[in-house]
Amino acid sequence: MAGGDRAVANFLFEAGTLKNHKRTGWWIAGVKDPESVAEHSWRAALLASVIAEAEGADPARAALLSVWHDTGESRTGDLAHISQKYVGKGDAVAIVADQSKGMPAGLGALMRSIVGEYEARETPEAVCAGDADKLECLVQAIEYRDRGYANVERWIVNSQKRIRTESARRIAAELLETGSLDWLREAMGES
Repeated sequence: MAGGDRAVANFLFEAGTLKNHKRTGWWIAGVKDPESVAEHSWRAALLASVIAEAEGADPARAALLSVWHDTGESRTGDLAHISQKYVGKGDAVAIVADQSKGMPAGLGALMRSIVGEYEARETPEAVCAGDADKLECLVQAIEYRDRGYANVERWIVNSQKRIRTESARRIAAELLETGSLDWLREAMGES
């Protein structure tokens, strides 16, 4: 492979492991087969674009930040918040610096820029992406609650408390008033 292409190929395989990394905090709540980090990131990216559009930020940029926000977990795994109390969260900026070694210069710089912007939470898009991360956790908790997992209430409350934008707060309030299958009833024209 040409210079840097091997590093790109390796990263793509590494990123693919996020499809198998489970979101471990849900095990504490009793969820036997929680969603993967990749599944979480996909819906977080959708949410980031929705929040950004409502907040007047760039939806594409917010979604991009969300897609990349947990890529470092391919190296650390998904650490539940209780774990972070003892071992730390992991330094996403340091991880992406390692992940981008050997990449074509432009791609490596892009990767570091995306993760750095997300972690700093200084741009409107990064704030929207951060809220999307929390909102995705909230909506996932509602879905798990609707499936009978009663111990997820803590995730709902804590996620809602950590949301910063008014748009995400409104979406959270609506999610809390909506059943996870209401969309299906409405799509089928049922009352």
